[in-house]
Amino acid sequence: MLELRPTCENCNKSLAADSNEAMICTYECTFCRTCVENILQGVCPNCGGNFCQRPIRPASKLLTHPASTKVVFKPVT
Repeated sequence: MLELRPTCENCNKSLAADSNEAMICTYECTFCRTCVENILQGVCPNCGGNFCQRPIRPASKLLTHPASTKVVFKPVT
């Protein structure tokens, strides 16, 4: 199950569980769309993989499987 991390690893922007701005790589490294497109050029700085939009977990499922509160902050810039 995806962690649904709460922030961008690069700029620390808040990314709610239902955010369309959250992008993840195959290892769930989480970045905002702005950082992925403008800074990272679509390549994960941690694994070298690409990104896709993070799926949105239905609100009813968040009750039993809440989003993570673990913040990973490793600025690239």
